[in-house]
Amino acid sequence: MKSYYSLGLMSGTSGDGVDASIIQSDGVNTYKVILNKYFQYDKYIYENIHWLISLIKDSRDLKRFSKDVKKLEKIITLFHAKVVKEIIKESKININLIGFHGQTILHYLGSRGSDEKISKQLGNGKLLAKLTKKKVVYNFRQKDLKNNGNGAPLAPIFHKLLVNQNNIYEPVIILNIGGIANMTAIGKPWGGLARIGMASRDIGPGNCLIDHWMRKYHDKYDKDGLIARSGKIIKSRLNKEIKIEKRRQWNRRLRSISSLDIKDYITTYLDTVFTEGLSLRDGAATLTEFTVLTISSWINTYCKEMDYYNSGKKTKVIVCGGGRKNKFLLKNISKKIKHKLVSIDKYGIDGDFVESQAFAYLAIRSYLNLPISFPSTTGVSKPCTGGIIIKNF
Repeated sequence: MKSYYSLGLMSGTSGDGVDASIIQSDGVNTYKVILNKYFQYDKYIYENIHWLISLIKDSRDLKRFSKDVKKLEKIITLFHAKVVKEIIKESKININLIGFHGQTILHYLGSRGSDEKISKQLGNGKLLAKLTKKKVVYNFRQKDLKNNGNGAPLAPIFHKLLVNQNNIYEPVIILNIGGIANMTAIGKPWGGLARIGMASRDIGPGNCLIDHWMRKYHDKYDKDGLIARSGKIIKSRLNKEIKIEKRRQWNRRLRSISSLDIKDYITTYLDTVFTEGLSLRDGAATLTEFTVLTISSWINTYCKEMDYYNSGKKTKVIVCGGGRKNKFLLKNISKKIKHKLVSIDKYGIDGDFVESQAFAYLAIRSYLNLPISFPSTTGVSKPCTGGIIIKNF
């Protein structure tokens, strides 16, 4: 099969910069990592991303702040164009495609009293193609939403390739801890894993609650979980909110919502009675434990089912994403799950760049009109491709 050089550009919900990865892949069976590199946003871009995120809650807000959205979108696109030129110059690779995820400022799935589904990423694919003279694939989530999907998670098909190519035995769960934590279960096909032996869903807050709490005190994140480690968990509040969250998660499952809304978590659990009056340390400790309990509950549920349907083979849990660097968070998740938690880096895979490599791979699949969304991953009616392909030069 023909192989393509693809550059994946991913900016997560932390809004601190762009992960860039060049891979070589046929879009089906193989991939090879050529180069990974991180590019940090300047202070202006970082602050304006989080300013807009705080203002925009639905489609009406998108219209209300449309001028600000377009202004920041152009600035972000110009930043990505510089990234493309720099990484191509460094790698000396003739890139065939660019997978341009863009910066998410709204991912809304009717979780706040409306049936409206919106996923908005800032990034002008036409402008990026014109500036870089490369084919650009962007707007990956819209076809999924139009086919009754939730727009996320989109990386599972790459997770499956990653597991197969790196000889990681099944059954396995890939746990990605970004702003939202999501998991991809890979193993013997059964009801939950459909016929393709792969299922995925968002399972709760990853870094979003902790990071948002830290930003109130002018820090981007809790490095290694040291602030949370020094605080006290307010158990009376935690126990009450965990019960509420379990009901919320069950309702989402009944409504077939596999993707979660960061703003929903922030408005529900921050600046409310849950964290009202708490010190920096106690708030960090309580929110970290809330995150731990939510993630571990889902992992234990899926591992139990996967062990059973895979003839008792112990499911391996492999963690990637920025949240894996929070040592305190991972230590406490490990204590509460019944299966071993292993960093993906131990397999020679850089856990910081799995998502950017995924979008490089998804760009190739979109270009080849291959599916990137599946009923067992995003809830789409049938497998569908995604991404708008632009050649504007």
